[in-house]
Amino acid sequence: MPLARIDVAAETSLETVAAIGDVVYDAMVNAAGVPEHDRFQVINRHAKDELVYPADGYLGVTYTPKIVFIQITWNAGRTIEVKKAFYKAVADGINAKTGIRKEDVWISLIDVKREDWSFGNGEMQYAPVE
Repeated sequence: MPLARIDVAAETSLETVAAIGDVVYDAMVNAAGVPEHDRFQVINRHAKDELVYPADGYLGVTYTPKIVFIQITWNAGRTIEVKKAFYKAVADGINAKTGIRKEDVWISLIDVKREDWSFGNGEMQYAPVE
């Protein structure tokens, strides 16, 4: 059910992009309880002027041109503890597998209702039971 949108710099290698996608998926399954095989990701590369962040940092965090923006749309209902574990698993995993600084892993979560999805065929697979 989650949809991950991952935005990286244009020069990010294929191997790094693959590693980032794998880490995000693994964290969804292992930290957030997403079902196995539920992997939907859109990955975009951007020119330097298309990844905008505060040059002086924000909330004590500084950024570099290697910033990775990750936005996850998923079903509402996860606890704050689960979300914190997810953030940590993604930042730690990306750092370990790619060398990208944890500070450059920026994540946003969007909680939606189960009926806000169609996985194909024009159907609402998670329709409420009446």
